[in-house]
Amino acid sequence: MGLFDIFKKKKEDSGPDPLHDLVLEKMQVGYLVDYDMKTWEVTARHRYDFDGDIVLEWELKSGSEVRYLERSIDDEVEWSFSQKIPIGALGGDVRRHIIDHEDPPSQIQYKAKTYYLDDDYAGYYYKDDAGSPQELIKWEFVDEDQQGFVTIEQWGETEFEASAGIGVEEYQFTSILPGGG
Repeated sequence: MGLFDIFKKKKEDSGPDPLHDLVLEKMQVGYLVDYDMKTWEVTARHRYDFDGDIVLEWELKSGSEVRYLERSIDDEVEWSFSQKIPIGALGGDVRRHIIDHEDPPSQIQYKAKTYYLDDDYAGYYYKDDAGSPQELIKWEFVDEDQQGFVTIEQWGETEFEASAGIGVEEYQFTSILPGGG
């Protein structure tokens, strides 16, 4: 072992490389990140596979608030920030419409705003980015400005989840730090 080999080994054992590992797409459970004047902790990391299109999702928690940061690629990297909402908060009986017609309506209402069906996806969800996948169908609705969105996910015949959010930029998330545990 030469003198320089000692330095190489020490560098390998020193933990995350701040120039390469402390970026949004490499965050792991326990990491901390600042967004919108709050510090969020990564409490879970999940993966969706929509026919080879991979979407990564980080569950973030700040106090009692839980949000979801998603990274997808559609010609370019896109980020979104959302929160779960009750499916009943959407205008009309969207759940019943999907069960009866196997598709959602072409537009929905949420908080007095209209959202228009933009895309749908069928694929698999990997909780904690591992284990056996769960099948799902996901519909994405966007507002007129294409800034806000609502998604509806169908898990099985009658189980639904909804989320509302906005598109965000990677630079809006700062002070990424590895977790202590």
